[in-house]
Amino acid sequence: MADLATGEGLTGAVGGVEAVLHLASAPGGGRTHDVDVLGTRRLVVATGSAGVRHLVHVSIVGIDRVPFGYYRHKLAAEEVVRAGAVPWSILRATQFAEFLDELLPSASRFDPTIGDRAVLAQPVDPGEVAARLAARLAAGPSYAVEEFAGPQVLRFDEAARAWRAARNSRRPLLPVRIPGRLGRALRSGGLTTAATPTGTRTWADHLADTYGGTGRR
Repeated sequence: MADLATGEGLTGAVGGVEAVLHLASAPGGGRTHDVDVLGTRRLVVATGSAGVRHLVHVSIVGIDRVPFGYYRHKLAAEEVVRAGAVPWSILRATQFAEFLDELLPSASRFDPTIGDRAVLAQPVDPGEVAARLAARLAAGPSYAVEEFAGPQVLRFDEAARAWRAARNSRRPLLPVRIPGRLGRALRSGGLTTAATPTGTRTWADHLADTYGGTGRR
């Protein structure tokens, strides 16, 4: 067990290891800088001292385009990896379908589903991301930032409509435009990518697997 926020146990955890897959992140709770930036630096130093031959870092599509605090930390973590002595690969993935599925109930807690209908997303299946990571580990260091996404770019209102239908819900959509630079970046496709290949599982596939034909409000 190792703690990136403090470095405790890190040296022992990477000793004798040929490759490290860096998945750890702290998107909330005030620990993002300690874990994502300083923790990544600790990991790079420890893996370098241990002679690790490949560090694969998982990141997020759009962190260099969307002005969001958490994304600034993720971008800084990438820079730490790229500047380190350990051979590296970085995989940026779009938002998991499960994340969107968790976001929509929060946007619906006051009965209507509230959101900026023109925001664009490209939900990806986490199993397909895992397969991509396994392939990257096997292929060795790329010294490149690769992007991987789901097969479809969806507007928020399209995703919400399909989600409501899967749950047999009659909740209306209440459009609320996200202001400023953040809103413009999200509406212009800041969280999407044209990179290929993409995954094959769609938002509809996720909804069918999650809700089947039962539906729930």
